[in-house]
Amino acid sequence: MKKKLLYMLVAPALLLFAGCEDNLDTLPEGDVVTTGQKEDVYSKDPSKASAGVTGIYAQFSQYAPNEDDLNRVNHHDIGYPSLMMFSDANGTDVVQEDNGYNWTTSSLEYSDRTYTSRECQIIWNNQYRIISNCNNVIGAIDPATEDPTSKYYLSQGLATRAFSYWTLAQLFQFNYVGNESKPCVPIVTHENATTIADEGAKRNTVQEVYDFIMTDINTAVSLLTDAEAAGVKRDDKRYMNLAVAYGLRARFNLTMHKYAEAAADASSAIDISDATPASIEDISKPAFWTVDEANWMWGILIAETDRVVTSGIVNWISHMGSLNYGYANYNKGRQINKKLYAKIGDSDARKGWWIDENKQSPNLSDEFAAAMASYGYKAYTQVKFAPYKNEAKTSTNSNDIPLMRIEEMYLIKAEAEAMSGGDGKTTLESFIQTYRDPDYVCEATSPEGIQEEVFDQRRIELWGEGLSWYDIMRLNKGVDRRGAGYPNATMVFNIPAGDPVLIWRLPEAEIQANPALTESDNNPSAPDPQPVPDVD
Repeated sequence: MKKKLLYMLVAPALLLFAGCEDNLDTLPEGDVVTTGQKEDVYSKDPSKASAGVTGIYAQFSQYAPNEDDLNRVNHHDIGYPSLMMFSDANGTDVVQEDNGYNWTTSSLEYSDRTYTSRECQIIWNNQYRIISNCNNVIGAIDPATEDPTSKYYLSQGLATRAFSYWTLAQLFQFNYVGNESKPCVPIVTHENATTIADEGAKRNTVQEVYDFIMTDINTAVSLLTDAEAAGVKRDDKRYMNLAVAYGLRARFNLTMHKYAEAAADASSAIDISDATPASIEDISKPAFWTVDEANWMWGILIAETDRVVTSGIVNWISHMGSLNYGYANYNKGRQINKKLYAKIGDSDARKGWWIDENKQSPNLSDEFAAAMASYGYKAYTQVKFAPYKNEAKTSTNSNDIPLMRIEEMYLIKAEAEAMSGGDGKTTLESFIQTYRDPDYVCEATSPEGIQEEVFDQRRIELWGEGLSWYDIMRLNKGVDRRGAGYPNATMVFNIPAGDPVLIWRLPEAEIQANPALTESDNNPSAPDPQPVPDVD
């Protein structure tokens, strides 16, 4: 008999959620509690719903959540940041060396695309676990509730579910435009979970998945509008507020090439957010380590007592950081694409986010410069991400992880305005000149040219934050690493747009476990990309 994998992923979350709710699903006499009764409990004791929502975001950062499925602890199995690292390694801008201390080698060489890869299973399991927790929260709250606090909690489940499906949609199929009828991923909800447990789940089409995403995020925006108007606010930045929901919808609309809508949502996010762009002074030193920074809209909060931190090295900043203790000290760190670095103006403060060809950066204090020299990093290594509490060589890797910054909203607005007939060029120049490079001038004049310029600005601004792959996919680009500075000739690729290797295959375990799927329902197996001669 087939195990039903999607249901098996739901089951642990159901148990966790029930524990948080003190067995909210059953009455003392053993009868099942209805959704309406749960809603009554939630309105009288919001801590019950709060525990469920906290459970959603707890799934974003976990120590080896797939240990049982993979029969081992994998040091790149850390929740959503795993996806961030895998997708950045797939691209062109987070240059890395293949050696015994680099846990993203499979993603660098695209062997992660085999449907038996650890990375494939990690992404699938982690995203559907988050979706499962979202479904538990959504299913426990009356969608017609008038209680502002319940509206707030319901919005968290809906918006995070939308976000999770958006990430899956862009990994397991090509972008929305032109691929609407192609198979994407199964839609699992609180309503159909029981049916899926019995019958399995087919892949929904790209159109169906995006329709579902937009329904969720539109409802979340409406709920958050009401909740915040009634005075309900988030406790901290691990949760979403209305500005974040607008920011997510801006991303989704940009992905679907609905540019006017994306521009409007980005503008709304900017207008109502309490986040402000980091100034030139702010970014002229290593930063991006705490949600308390004024430009962060949404992030993963990491506590010193979290298992990923007490592990010492099984955490995001261990792999990504240059100035702290961790894997990066031994795998030679992360560098920027040399060709992209050359595009950064000398008056742009962001150029100091990486050491130059002489291994210098004006952004480094003497202590940080000494740390970089002692670790022996090569040219173009990142110093964008500060160590925890700005302590050089610290082994307390408790950095928070950015999920959305206000700067992204300005870049979405600029691109979307240009592509929908607006003055995106002025928006772009104003943002860069005010907050990054006072001498910046956008030379592009056509909408497509401005879009390409924004693409490069996003590559610089959002480097290492796990967003670059989505730009590659939504703009139908290839992966050309020639001249980027990849140290291993075996990883210098020029993969054309639309190559089947760019999308993931559903995990073999899912195909085997899901009675509604067969091998023929999977994305086709693609040959490994072949290295090409590098260029200077």
